[in-house]
Amino acid sequence: MVSRVHGRSVLRIEKLRLAVSGRHLFGTLSCELRSGESAVLCGPSGTGKTTLLNCIMGLTTPDDGAIYVAGENILEMPKRRLAEHRRTYIGMVFQFGELLPELSPVENVAIAALLAGQPRRKAYQDAEALLGDLGVPVSGTPTGLLSGGERQRTAVARALITEPVLLLADEPTGALDREARESVADLLFTLPRVRDCALLVVTHDEAVAGRADRRFDLRGGDLAETRA
Repeated sequence: MVSRVHGRSVLRIEKLRLAVSGRHLFGTLSCELRSGESAVLCGPSGTGKTTLLNCIMGLTTPDDGAIYVAGENILEMPKRRLAEHRRTYIGMVFQFGELLPELSPVENVAIAALLAGQPRRKAYQDAEALLGDLGVPVSGTPTGLLSGGERQRTAVARALITEPVLLLADEPTGALDREARESVADLLFTLPRVRDCALLVVTHDEAVAGRADRRFDLRGGDLAETRA
């Protein structure tokens, strides 16, 4: 396990290059995030923001470069080792949650812990505790019947259940109303310091982007950083 030292390098991208259908999506893209930091990734549609998240998760393979997560270059890992590393060190929050609506919030969160190899009793106990901390009802109500904000908080809990050092979020407030958006954004941007992880959020929402410690704009295949 990676040492939980505040300020430790959690994500380091070095000279990433990727061409898609003959178009250079990334030139020689580089950046670094440390534990305790939050950052947003902004830019026009089609510039490759979600593709960059997929590269960080090891779902898309770039043409060249290196991606270090928790100190190891994921691009050098065989598939089984990569999947294990991703489960251990990375949590992901999607725009629409990607939850199973017929299951309860506890079941949705516990599944992630079970897949990571946790014993059933511990997985369910940890899921209940985490949902309680995040203000989500732990009754047997199907997740599909919760409010949008509660569903997205459940998605955050699922991403956190394995105590990842890197939390990724792709437009996590894009499908929410204003009140729920503010609530989920408040939660997300407290996590790096409370959980000692790094947070990288893709967003088009300037109000959400303004909460981050750092801002990266993806244009022309390169990242331009603007500190908050």
